[in-house]
Amino acid sequence: MNLAEAIIKKNVEKHPLKSAIGFKKKDGGWKELSWQKFSEVIFKTANALKDLGIELNDKVAIYADNSAEWMIFDLAVLSIGAITVPIYSTNNTEQAEFILNDSGAKSVLVGSQAQYDSCLEILKKESTGLKTIIISKKAVWIKKEFSSFYLEDFIAKSSPKFEFSEKNEDDTATIIYTSGTTGNPKGVILPHGNFVKLCDAHFEFFKFKNFEDEISLAFLPLTHVFERSWTLLCLYGGARVYFLEDPKDIAKALVEVKPSMMCVVPRFLQKVYAGVLEKADEGSSLKKKIFNWALEIGNQTAEFKRKDQTIPLGLKCKEKVADLLVFSKIKEKLGGRLWFIPCGGASLSPEVTHFFESIDIHVTVGYGLTETTATLTAFPPTNFEHGSCGKPLPGVEIRIGEHDEIQAKGNGIMKGYYKRPEETEKVFTQDGWFKTGDAGKFDDKGNLFITDRIKDLMKTSNGKYIAPQMIENLLTNNNFIQQIVLIAEGKQFVSALIVPNFEFLNDYLKKKNIPFTNWEDIVQKKEIIDFYKEKINELQKHLSDFEKVKKFTLMPAEFEISSGEITPTLKIKRNIVLKKYSDIIEKMY
Repeated sequence: MNLAEAIIKKNVEKHPLKSAIGFKKKDGGWKELSWQKFSEVIFKTANALKDLGIELNDKVAIYADNSAEWMIFDLAVLSIGAITVPIYSTNNTEQAEFILNDSGAKSVLVGSQAQYDSCLEILKKESTGLKTIIISKKAVWIKKEFSSFYLEDFIAKSSPKFEFSEKNEDDTATIIYTSGTTGNPKGVILPHGNFVKLCDAHFEFFKFKNFEDEISLAFLPLTHVFERSWTLLCLYGGARVYFLEDPKDIAKALVEVKPSMMCVVPRFLQKVYAGVLEKADEGSSLKKKIFNWALEIGNQTAEFKRKDQTIPLGLKCKEKVADLLVFSKIKEKLGGRLWFIPCGGASLSPEVTHFFESIDIHVTVGYGLTETTATLTAFPPTNFEHGSCGKPLPGVEIRIGEHDEIQAKGNGIMKGYYKRPEETEKVFTQDGWFKTGDAGKFDDKGNLFITDRIKDLMKTSNGKYIAPQMIENLLTNNNFIQQIVLIAEGKQFVSALIVPNFEFLNDYLKKKNIPFTNWEDIVQKKEIIDFYKEKINELQKHLSDFEKVKKFTLMPAEFEISSGEITPTLKIKRNIVLKKYSDIIEKMY
């Protein structure tokens, strides 16, 4: 059950000339490779790796941004029975060195000059097992005397003829190092069978029709289990995948590629949602009426679809008008064809999912971890529950354990943490259930609801428990709030560090004729603090009094990966932020 073979073989046999992948050319246009060409490049890369001396179960790393080369290299490594070790492109030299040394990777694919320079520095050390650096782009300047090869040259003389290495379902396919909010990352061991079984489970669960006609845009990091699993699933089902190298170009790429599917994190949807509401609010009274009417029609229609019921003819006609006047304009900004969006990585407010359902884009909220090969649960196509994380996929079992902890068994569960038996033992119960570290509950219809990360639950000095993710998620639904960290543990009330969305705040300054000096001054201005106070009070008005943010401090800059304040998956390292800004926090009390 070689994962690469399961993806490549059937698609090459079924439709060799159909486009498999797309990527940006130097001139800015998009180029596609057919399944035949795609497989040939993978096989040439696989043969070149074998000629290099990469053998069964050797570790090969990828330290690069998203690209077609990323996926080609990954599938080539898997094809020869070696093990892929992804490294976040945003990791620094020290972080990359830890993963390369801990995994024992013999070779690495890099994409940028900075990544190459980091790996060259590591390769020169006697303590490392790294022997070869392969570079995906010729724009990078290299030193060939240090076993450095451009990918194009590396595979030039290789044969496109290839036989897959046989693999059992329990054989390791990849070791993914969790970004970790504390300490060094741990290598999660995921076997070939996890991916194949979960691909089959997704198709059984969603009952996709004509999946081969779908187009996905990969813009989240392929290093993360979510985008990688989703992209592998798309390729497994014969869909076409375009790779976006710079996520900052997402708005342009959506219009150019016109994807029908793509996986996202909640912040992407929150920004679209808040942006649409902001624009509608700025319109004339007539435009506001039309927008609100269309949204109401959309909500009514979405409810019939959610319940898998026939939509009345009159409502269908109204929906067509609503789409013509309002929804089509929103959807055009997203490419015009998008209809299915898997979303994971953090919680998402039901207001946001309701909105996207109303404009006829189905957001499938899911729940999973790196340790579970991504998806454990997801919204089914119909009869899902807004605010939940959906229902378990086929082959996945979930129970609620001690302290309301979500525990899982079945398809997708990791083999363990690489070279860390003690850490592995900690996250499994004696009867073999994986402990997620998340608290949750099931409703009477079998929908899973996440209440919070167990270790993140906060207890105020008044004995009240606060679930920070829910409140943080609620507040970041507003376009003026980019990041937020709640503080409550041991305190008499809830406070927060808030990073404004500087782009929207800058527009607000211009509208109000407030002169810009620098962000340090701006976030301390009384009129700006009052503006945010009004926004926050409006957003949290339905919360219980003990849950409400009573005081906050506006931060003059975003929390950054480079400073260690957030992980490469943009999760805030709460303990680091709390320690770093302890003086600011104490002033609020």
